[in-house]
Amino acid sequence: MRALVVANPAATTTNRGVRDRVLTTLAGELQVELAETTHRGHGSELARKACVDGVDVVLALGGDGTVNEVVNGLLHDGPGEHVPPLAVVPGGSTNVFSRALGRARDPLTATREVLDSLRAGRTRSISLGTASVRGATTAPARLPDPALAQSAADAGAAAHPGWSEPRWFAFSAGLGFDADVIGRVEAHRARGLRSTGLLYVLEATSTFVFGRERRDPAMSAHLPGGPPLDGLFLCLVSNVSPWTYLGAHAVNPTPDATFDSGLDVFALGPTGIVRMLHHVREVFASGPDVRGGGVHRWHDLDELTLTARRPQGWQLDGDHLGTATGLRVRSVPSALTVVV
Repeated sequence: MRALVVANPAATTTNRGVRDRVLTTLAGELQVELAETTHRGHGSELARKACVDGVDVVLALGGDGTVNEVVNGLLHDGPGEHVPPLAVVPGGSTNVFSRALGRARDPLTATREVLDSLRAGRTRSISLGTASVRGATTAPARLPDPALAQSAADAGAAAHPGWSEPRWFAFSAGLGFDADVIGRVEAHRARGLRSTGLLYVLEATSTFVFGRERRDPAMSAHLPGGPPLDGLFLCLVSNVSPWTYLGAHAVNPTPDATFDSGLDVFALGPTGIVRMLHHVREVFASGPDVRGGGVHRWHDLDELTLTARRPQGWQLDGDHLGTATGLRVRSVPSALTVVV
């Protein structure tokens, strides 16, 4: 069985020693080819070529960003029998997708699990999401000057009024607050800081307390067949539960989301600090059930469109991708076969 291993050498927990031990373990039973990513989008290029070359299985060794690129490469021409199964070995800081598939957090243990599954032929078909944006600008490589960022975003919105080509996401998409937090953490990482749960908490707190959006929400949600819901500052779209993790702690605003259904959505309108603390406590609870004024949740949606009267950050699978004035998401059932 031919296996292409797409590895991200810059992933948080994937050093060369770990990579070599994973490859040695796989090579005991598979015909393994290693391809390391060198630039953003390279994982997609490698996975797309794997489809053309007739590889039997593609294994992503890295974090959720690596998985997202590989998924987009595998499905570049859409789902079908030409697409090899995807296996995942965790190598990032959060590894939401890998954990959703039931993989161990330790890369070597997860590698042995993958081999066991391949021997037994254990695969399943999962739903995924697609996302298109309107008024998009490219993600900055560092924390921007707010005035310059706003000017660039406004210019981008004027220059790109139409919707972009759809891009696949494996487990989450978002517009607004969550993307802004991710963007700030990524900017710190670009300056050499390690991505940790504490860093996310600090940036989330700062963005919420001092940011403009919660006091003057700019987003609206448009569901098929109904009027728009205005006044949102956060909108999380989930394809799986939990939505993400802070270390070992699950963050679970959409507990009913699964790979077997459509998309789940959690949105917030104007929210004070005390109420937000209550919501945060609920999403960390063992039986999360966030409710109350300003809370909006939808389960098993086929599609959703978000618009904003000023540019908002947007993210897919935990990667900040810039700003946009619109995000359109759709659920695609049975989009990809994965090794489980």
